[in-house]
Amino acid sequence: MSNSYAGLDDAAVATAAACAGADVVRALYGRRLARIDKGGGDFATTADVEVEKTILGILREARPDDAVLGEESGPGGAAGAARQWLVDPLCGTLNYAVGTMLVAVNVALCGGAAAVADPFGGEVFFTDGETAWVRRDGADARLVPSSATGLVDVNLDPPFPGAPGFRAVDLLARPAFVERFRPRVGSTTLALSWVAAGKRAAYVTDGGDLSGSVHFAAGIALCKAAGCVVTGIDGAPIGPTGRGLVAAADSETHDLLMSMIGTPRPRV
Repeated sequence: MSNSYAGLDDAAVATAAACAGADVVRALYGRRLARIDKGGGDFATTADVEVEKTILGILREARPDDAVLGEESGPGGAAGAARQWLVDPLCGTLNYAVGTMLVAVNVALCGGAAAVADPFGGEVFFTDGETAWVRRDGADARLVPSSATGLVDVNLDPPFPGAPGFRAVDLLARPAFVERFRPRVGSTTLALSWVAAGKRAAYVTDGGDLSGSVHFAAGIALCKAAGCVVTGIDGAPIGPTGRGLVAAADSETHDLLMSMIGTPRPRV
């Protein structure tokens, strides 16, 4: 049986998987979808499950020796594999379930290539781990971060693991923040791709280690490859001991945000 993805590098595999998932997202949009309760107000839909099946099918064919971690199906693939793919099939499930088209499909190889597809915006953002691009209407362009918009996406979704310390929501009440930036409330990690693309000046969320998260890994990879400044909310590098995420288009924006959060970025 021939492998349809033979010869593709990891970035192309990630892009193909994210785009195939986006096709399913569009095909199922507007249908009545069963909900799968996850507790705490969180849920998946049958669309999440079908999109993930499509993505995992491509990864199994293209990279049969790799492990996978899907948001809905959990770990799978080759046991003991040195490489693992992270899949968030439908970031923005609540939006999608109520007919809002702000969603993303995230596919990332840990420590390597990644892709984020915007099913309704017609864009797919991707990286080989070194450089980052956006594909629209069949044409590829390098991602160029910029803080010119002054727009900062802030994740307000509970729970707030940093409480009673810093919470991302606290930024909105700080005069210095609203004097310099215009807040936007992020409801999908597509916002990280927008930082890499110059559509947002920064993205802020509290939390723990997000580097290996199915939700955040692809967006973090894009921001790093595009040249953004990416740290935790404590100013330290993201990783196993990390706390949340600040991804900024440039050092000036990052330093301003860190001063408002109350933690300077370590100098190296």
